[in-house]
Parts: sequence; structure tokens; C-alpha cells
Amino acid sequence: MKRFALSVTLLAGLIGVSGLAQADKLDDIQKAGVVKIAVFDSNPPFGFVDPQTHKLVGYDVDVANEIGKALGVKVELRPTNPANRIPLLVSKKVDLIAANFTITAERAKEVNFSEPYFRTGQKFIARKGVLKQPDDIAKLRIGADKGTVQEITLRNKYPDAKVISYDDTPLAFAALRNGNVQAITQDDAKLVGLLANVPEAQKADFEISPFSITKEYQGIGLPKGEDRLTGKVNEVLNGLESSGELVKIYDRWFGPDTKSAQPRGDFKVAPVDVSKL
Repeated sequence: MKRFALSVTLLAGLIGVSGLAQADKLDDIQKAGVVKIAVFDSNPPFGFVDPQTHKLVGYDVDVANEIGKALGVKVELRPTNPANRIPLLVSKKVDLIAANFTITAERAKEVNFSEPYFRTGQKFIARKGVLKQPDDIAKLRIGADKGTVQEITLRNKYPDAKVISYDDTPLAFAALRNGNVQAITQDDAKLVGLLANVPEAQKADFEISPFSITKEYQGIGLPKGEDRLTGKVNEVLNGLESSGELVKIYDRWFGPDTKSAQPRGDFKVAPVDVSKL
């Protein structure tokens, strides 16, 4: 009986040590006093370098800063491109992703997602008159950002289209201007922001497709299994929504007086069924 009691005590001790080894990410962040967040540095208006201040700015950057403020810690922004978002998170080089990160069931196998804080749809930019209807897609060479939902969706929905992968949207757009591809694809908000920063003389040659092929939701990406941190980020996002601060951030980058103007519509932060995305 004594031997059994000793075994139970040792087992309990091992479980306790194991529990301590599996540190909680939210506790880690608060103890460190800093949260490392991956954001874009060349995809306006979500994340880009301000040419005047040389600092990272944008819609996602503002949301990232609000999360840090609510956690009571310093925010350390880490530039990323689309393909590096999940690797940075999985390798623990960042704690969160706030980089136009589309919520999908496939990605949810690797990461936790917050509730969405942005809604968009997949569209295209092409020279005027080239892309008038979805049936035209299969006939074209189309540039897409490597590792994005848009690239995967395009390949799955239009297997006859010739898809060329690029590291980011500006490189894909350069290929379009040079004639290496006939169209590029991304979410509509990013395409609006891209064209907004093109000189007027060049902008006149291009147009955004009148149709979209998806409806997409963007959320914060978090380490898989970190449910307490995920709950805290959801709490922050819902607080930003209810206070009206998220609308202010949206209007700062997508309001009627901006280069990337587009209405927010009836969108609000709320849970979504990830299995259907």
C-alpha cells in the first residue's frame, strides 16, 4: 500500500512538472512585457512603411497596437510576407499574426484564430477590358501571392488558369505592368489600396474586376492550442467593436476620404464557423 501511495505521489509530481513546462503564452507575454506581432510591410493599407516617418503603419498595425495596449505590454512589430506568416508563428519568432490573415479550416489545423475583425472578397486587377466575367479567368496567366488563400482558391476553382506565384502583391503587380501576367488576384481591399498608390497615368490602364469569387474573413493568428490567449484577443476585439474604436480605425484606412475608400457595410466582430471557411 505504501509503495502504491508513493507511486501516486510521484505521478502527481510528474504531472505537476509537466504542467509547469507547458507555459501559458498569455502569461509569457505579460511577464516579458512585450508581444511580438507579425505585420505586412509592403501591403497598403493593411501594413506598410510610411515614407515620411519610416515606421510601420496600416489597418492591421493599428489593431495590433490596440491589442498590445489592452494587454498592457509593449508591441514589437515584425515585418512579414504572406508565405512567412505561419512559419514565424510556429517557430515562436512571433506571438501573433495581424497581417491580412484569412481564416480557413485548413489553416486552423496549424493555428488558432480570433474572431474576424475584417471582411473582404477575392477579386482581380487586369488591364481594362481583359477580365469582364469569371469565365475569362481560365484563359489567363494570373499572378498570386505565394501561400495565400487567394492562390489556393484560384488553383482549386480554376485549374485551367496559369497561376504564377510571387512573394507579395507589389511584385505580382510589377509582373502585370511588365506583361508577364495578364491579371493578379488578392482580396478586394488590398487591390483597392494597391491601385490607390499607383500614379494616375498608370492607374488609368487597369481596373478591378466587377465580380468577386469568394467571401473571406480575416482574423488574428495565434499559436495552436493557446485558448486563453485567443479568448483574451477576442475580448480585446469585441471591446474595440463595442466602443466604436474599430470603426474609427477602419475609417482611418478605408473611409470615404481615403485612397482605399470602401464601405464597411454591416460587418461586426462576431464568431464564425471555421469549418465552413
